[in-house]
Amino acid sequence: MISPSEPKPSGVASFRTKLLVAMMLVVSAVTALGLFFAQRNVAAAVQRDLRQEFQSELAALHAAQELRYAALAERCRALAQKPRIHAALEDDALDLLYPSARDELADVMEGDDGQTRESAAYALHARFYRFLDAHGAVISPPPGQGAGRLAPGEEARLTLETVPDRPQIGYILRGTDGVGEAIDEIIALPIVSTETGRIIAALVLGFKPFEPGGRQADARIQNGIWLDGRLHLPALPASVRTALADPVTRAVSTAGRPEGSLTVQVNGTPCLLFYKRLNPDSLFPPAYEVCIYPLTDALARQRRLFWQFLGAGGLLLLGALAASHFFSRRLSAPVEKLAVDSEENRAQRERAEAALELSHEELQRSARFSADASHQLKTPVTVLRAGLEELLAGKKLSSEVREEVSTLVHQTFRLTGVIEDLLLLSRMDAGRLQLNLGPVNLAPLIEAWLDDLGALPDAPQLAVETDFPSALFITGEKRYITLILQNLLENARKYNHPGGRIRVSARAEDPWGILAIGNTGRPIPDAAQEHVFERFHRGAMGENVPGHGLGLNLARELARLHGGDLRLMRSDEAWTEFEVRFRLAQPASVIASDSP
Repeated sequence: MISPSEPKPSGVASFRTKLLVAMMLVVSAVTALGLFFAQRNVAAAVQRDLRQEFQSELAALHAAQELRYAALAERCRALAQKPRIHAALEDDALDLLYPSARDELADVMEGDDGQTRESAAYALHARFYRFLDAHGAVISPPPGQGAGRLAPGEEARLTLETVPDRPQIGYILRGTDGVGEAIDEIIALPIVSTETGRIIAALVLGFKPFEPGGRQADARIQNGIWLDGRLHLPALPASVRTALADPVTRAVSTAGRPEGSLTVQVNGTPCLLFYKRLNPDSLFPPAYEVCIYPLTDALARQRRLFWQFLGAGGLLLLGALAASHFFSRRLSAPVEKLAVDSEENRAQRERAEAALELSHEELQRSARFSADASHQLKTPVTVLRAGLEELLAGKKLSSEVREEVSTLVHQTFRLTGVIEDLLLLSRMDAGRLQLNLGPVNLAPLIEAWLDDLGALPDAPQLAVETDFPSALFITGEKRYITLILQNLLENARKYNHPGGRIRVSARAEDPWGILAIGNTGRPIPDAAQEHVFERFHRGAMGENVPGHGLGLNLARELARLHGGDLRLMRSDEAWTEFEVRFRLAQPASVIASDSP
């Protein structure tokens, strides 16, 4: 007897520990990812806000510049139409150009002391002006003409490859010797001849760069202009400006984009630097607006958020540990139960396998015993029959003794039949019975056995009814089908009553050939019907009927070996009927069996 072993507690505990660790790893991974993405979102939000602020400042600057350009264009257009300036340019009287322009541009220029003659909130006064000829070269003014002071190198930067056909914006760096360095904004306006309609010259005006009031809204933001590889940002030391000029130069030269951003270090402080071109599509050298935003506050905010997230993550991990411990216990309970059930099932399977093996061995022993006993009994019975027949052939026996001897001879035949049945059953139980299947005509077999049934000396007066075709071919082996038919007809005869009836019918119902044998007589009790096919079973109705309880069992086993079956269809006061099914023979095999 195998007793179910208890599942190992260490296995369930190990599963629970693994489940707890897995849940903690998942929670930790989710927390770390949440912290990482939160930091990225904060940094992206800060950069996005700074970029929007930078874009809004540039938009305000460009809007103010456009207003100023419109005002300057209108004034310069009126100035360019002055007869004296046109006459000097069209008549090529360049010595009269600047003296004539000095009077016409007097209200546009600053005073000699740098103060404007006109006071206004946004005064549009130039620091200098120059004329460009029809080829874009600078027409230098004579000394003392009030055109504004420019060094020769600065004046040369005003030269263009060709005279512009529309207003141009540019920037010029003045005082590059390190003393009084400044940036001037340049506006170049074409001058069109009133006679030919062609552009004959250009007027170049230099102004102090416009700074909208919103530029100073945040004192932390530092603004400047990048031009010709130099960064003009007076709020920073010269060494810092020089260090920042290189990455900006590389960014604007390699990216090829009108705007962008990069991270730089200013005095050890990380800063975000934005740049955007101020004069796109201009004939003058490109100039970029540069804004530097210190990231100190943003980094401090990130650090605060990091520690806040870290604290929240720690609390979340503690809560997750408690929840994971709770859920791991709940989730591992079915696994523990499954382990117990699995162990019990394994033990039951082992017991069932042992019982099955024992039953198999017992069945094999029974089959061997039946076969051995049958073989051993055949010889004594044969000898006994021979002796009795020899004794019966003698003439010294009285009539009473001769009748007794005849009865004994008859019993030896019955005993031989039982032995043959046991041998056949033992061969079937051992799986050694091989059938030689072929087409068999059931009709002549029925007729032959009905003839034999009527020739029996002790056969009662029975009415036999038949209903079967003249040819009904089934698949089987003739001698075993005959044995099935014999057992069923014997039962119908033995369990009938005098003057009763036997009905034998057969029909084809594809794919079956069906043989039905019924008889009158005492019915089989309901309690005995389920045992009627068991070996050596004889109910109360068979107590006074000769037999050994093997016929129906043998007939059913043979029918099943043929691929069919034997069933009790009904048994009541009026009628008892058995039905056996065989597989119909294929037409091709039937034709082959009929051919000579």
